[in-house]
Amino acid sequence: MTTSSPTETVNHCATHPDVESELQCGRCEKYICPRCMVQTPVGARCRECARMRRLPMYTLGPVYTARVVGAALALGVAFGLLWGLLVPQVALFGFFMLFIGMFAGYGMANALDWAGGRKRGVIVQASAIGGIVVAYLVRNVVADGQPIVPNDVWGLIFVAIAAVTAWNRLR
Repeated sequence: MTTSSPTETVNHCATHPDVESELQCGRCEKYICPRCMVQTPVGARCRECARMRRLPMYTLGPVYTARVVGAALALGVAFGLLWGLLVPQVALFGFFMLFIGMFAGYGMANALDWAGGRKRGVIVQASAIGGIVVAYLVRNVVADGQPIVPNDVWGLIFVAIAAVTAWNRLR
């Protein structure tokens, strides 16, 4: 704390001493600048007092991670086998692949939501997209004998729609 005149005191941020600030942490009352401030439901706090941590809904332990990844792979293989055996030519459905993709993405998201104990987050979202890609690759191998089929526009549209649907469902 320095004084520039007998009646005026100038306060500085505890972390950044070159920045003047009148803002204090609502808990420990040390001076903080806007860069150090963390807005909490009870007011502005310093980083130490805010104790930022993730919500339990987004904290996925190793057991749940294994369950989610395993479920995504199993569902991807099962759906890919069914898709490849029952509907070998995606082009026959054309426009309806948009709706089938939405249904598949929503189904994959719900299954992984259940397998992960209703946990959410990037790991569950990435697993859902990975499961959808596995389903597409398995379908291609079963139907055409190769994992990547040239000119499979509707199949790629299916994957994109299913992936976006699953990602949004698991936010």
